[in-house]
Amino acid sequence: MLYPILAVVIGLIGLVWSADRFVEGAAATAWRAGMSKLLIGMTIVSVGTSAPEIVVSIMASLDGTPDIATGNALGSNIANIGLVLGVTALIAPIPVHFGLVRRELPLLLAATALGGYALSNSGLERLDGILLLALLVFTLVWLFKVDSPSEAESQDDVPEMSTGRAIFWLLVGLAVLIASSRALVWGATDIAQALGVPELIIGLTVIAIGTSLPELAASVASALKRHHDIAIGNVIGSNLFNILAVLPVPGLLAPGPVDGSAISRDYPVMLGLTLLLAALLIWQRRGRIGRGPGVILLACYLAYTAWLAISLTR
Repeated sequence: MLYPILAVVIGLIGLVWSADRFVEGAAATAWRAGMSKLLIGMTIVSVGTSAPEIVVSIMASLDGTPDIATGNALGSNIANIGLVLGVTALIAPIPVHFGLVRRELPLLLAATALGGYALSNSGLERLDGILLLALLVFTLVWLFKVDSPSEAESQDDVPEMSTGRAIFWLLVGLAVLIASSRALVWGATDIAQALGVPELIIGLTVIAIGTSLPELAASVASALKRHHDIAIGNVIGSNLFNILAVLPVPGLLAPGPVDGSAISRDYPVMLGLTLLLAALLIWQRRGRIGRGPGVILLACYLAYTAWLAISLTR
């Protein structure tokens, strides 16, 4: 048990250090490449912070434990909205631009609906995985096509560094993020399995929280550095990638039935939180997600976690 505990501690330390380097590199790279900060949050940062989910899901599917992969995808989205966005909003209110509501939010809602359709037959098959990946390709092409940096964006809050240095820290931060989260997930999963926790619950809690820590670290670091578009774009982009790139993995590599609880309990929670986020983005009064909505989101996540804990005792 000593090595898993050490892996958890080292993973947490690595996440804290690498998130700061990664966000600085991403912000500078976005500006130097002529991309908006929102797009960099939804693509480079989202892909980078979703990489642990993708890697874990591939390994779980190849190891014959697809429920861990499914739970990882659903649980990470729940954690991203309830935990990551909730905590980030508590630390620093997040401004919301109308372009986010008009362009990126419909994509997330469509992806969530398609994910529900894929799970509706009580399993994930290869056709489901292909449909989800097809929407992922369309999403990426469309995002790059419609992106244009706002004239209101200034370089004042972008780190001053050369293109080479920005890319260096972006890659180093990404590498350490992935390695740290992998160590954390391995250690936490080993501890959970030793305690006899079911595979789906491990995916929904231990692995989902562990692989969502990069999103949490990157979003909090972005908010503290006033890169608000990266923070909100990271959450929405990560959820898109979790549904369209992580959820298809068990369907492609280990097609078959999924745990019924994932369909009856966990997907409805993910859908509800996604709709709640949509409502907050559309009807927020001051153009931002403030501490009040942050408390609501975090309370929803804590209530869901308590529900999972109670289900273990039944």
